[in-house]
Amino acid sequence: MKILQIAPPWESVPPQAYGGTEAVVSLLTEELVARGHDVTLVASGDSQTTARLVSTIPSSLRAGDYKFKYFREAMHLATALRMARKFDIVHNHAGEMTLAMGLLMDLPILTTMHCEITPDTAPIWQEQRGYYNTVSRAQTAKLPPEIGGVHLGHVHNAIDVESFPFAPERGDYLLFLSRMSPEKGPDVAIEVARRLGKPLIMAGKIDPAFDRSYFEEVIAPLIDGELIRFIGEADGPTKRRLYAGSECLLLPLCWDEPFGLVMPEAMACGKAVVAFPRGAAPELIVHGETGFLAQDIDEFVDLVRRVGEIDPARCRSHVQANFTPQHLADGYLSLYEKMLSGEA
Repeated sequence: MKILQIAPPWESVPPQAYGGTEAVVSLLTEELVARGHDVTLVASGDSQTTARLVSTIPSSLRAGDYKFKYFREAMHLATALRMARKFDIVHNHAGEMTLAMGLLMDLPILTTMHCEITPDTAPIWQEQRGYYNTVSRAQTAKLPPEIGGVHLGHVHNAIDVESFPFAPERGDYLLFLSRMSPEKGPDVAIEVARRLGKPLIMAGKIDPAFDRSYFEEVIAPLIDGELIRFIGEADGPTKRRLYAGSECLLLPLCWDEPFGLVMPEAMACGKAVVAFPRGAAPELIVHGETGFLAQDIDEFVDLVRRVGEIDPARCRSHVQANFTPQHLADGYLSLYEKMLSGEA
């Protein structure tokens, strides 16, 4: 197949640190190339891929010193759509702007819904007439009834399992690794650590537009540098070291996360995940086997005390059986075949 993968231009592919969508795009692209498909990736110029790379900007929009970044994004997507008719499959990972621009052309496009539909983006999804997929059953269940187009099903995200070190020994700190935003529950993670008297290391991106004031007003005053430490945004090697040295991952989700790559990442390292059962968490965590799902903060604290019951090898085997690049590519190739055969 000739396949066009359209990545968001805001992070490189793969990302240097934060960037779940870009990490998934990279794994899918490389696996498709390895299987002999003719793949073109439209991404920022600092991306690394074995596919044919097309870019309109030398570095990702977050890393580069660009003026009028949204104009740059529009040019990035227009370049992709201009060449789209040359391909058997056009796979959009760049969200709603691609959908809006795609209304100008009669071309079947598969859009992966990496994020939730919001009131601001709902009108675009109502007007689109292409194909789309979700990344979990939980996300599918929340789809609004008025959405346009054809839903082809869900495909779970994946991680590069072999790049995550298996560390069966229990570490000496709790870990919170996520964006520093209220929906991720960093304040809850701090409360859990304080109740247990266990050290907590926190790492994650602080979005200057959306999360800076929350972090400075709510989270920063709770960081004492001893029991509660914040080390900033973690790149790939740092993230893996943090998982390996931790006792478990805390994920007190306060919203319905469509997927959550940190869960399989931690489990690949042999670490239990303790989470609230929001979004896709019940699909990714096997309660009592690879982690725990807590109904409230009191139960959350109690279940963290029980993480020694979790078999690290079971955590890793669960990820190997469900969330590899091979599973990812199998899932998307099945959707591509539906589109090409007319079965959809």
